[in-house]
Amino acid sequence: MDYKAALINGTNVGSKGDSDAVTSHIQDAPVTLRRKPFVQPAGDVRLSHIGTPRANLAATYEHPEGTQASNWAREHQKQTVLQQHCDFFDQDKDGIIWPLDTFRGLRALGFNLLLCLLSVLIIHVSFSYPTVSGRLPDPFFRIYLENIHRDKHGSDSGTYDNEGRFVPQKFEDMFSKYASDKDYLTVRDMWDMLRGQRLLADPFGWGGAMFEWLATYVLLWPEDGRMKKEHIRKLYDGSLFYEMAKERKDTSK
Repeated sequence: MDYKAALINGTNVGSKGDSDAVTSHIQDAPVTLRRKPFVQPAGDVRLSHIGTPRANLAATYEHPEGTQASNWAREHQKQTVLQQHCDFFDQDKDGIIWPLDTFRGLRALGFNLLLCLLSVLIIHVSFSYPTVSGRLPDPFFRIYLENIHRDKHGSDSGTYDNEGRFVPQKFEDMFSKYASDKDYLTVRDMWDMLRGQRLLADPFGWGGAMFEWLATYVLLWPEDGRMKKEHIRKLYDGSLFYEMAKERKDTSK
């Protein structure tokens, strides 16, 4: 394809004559123009194999090595990123999250009593059963981290894959497709993303995604209404939970 023609047709061309150019958007399909996927700048492939899921690193374009602060990546290398996300609520590190564990974790993050009780009810009623090893539901609605990947639902961003790994391309796509700015998401951006990621006949997924992103906004509660990209990345691997709980504990002294 000619370089000029490629630009007209919507091909992502990294450099003139680039044989690896791909067509990611076309004029005749306006939605592909509105929601352009993330493409690394030509000659700056700092994050190799961006479409390949990372088992234990929340690797992004700005942070290809994941979270290195406080030796996080090394200490959690035996957990998937989704397991890392839940690790904060497993205070005794036995791989099992009780409803009381979730309640205490949410309180440590600053959620009020009513929100904690409501969240515990929604989380454990919805996500306990898929994680049990047998066929019978857990009588205490516990969540088992060994099988937490089974709690993956539809209509989400796709950043977690079905095995609980982190997909850098999907994370970057959130900001490329829906964000007003590449460094943050606003409430409007979040709403556009929820609508754009909805799958047909998936009410559970719609509700799950809505609940998770509302909880994310309430947790971050940005004064300027902008949820920072780096904060969202660290929420995916759970490291931000520890940072926020420590900060809140220090300020309460």
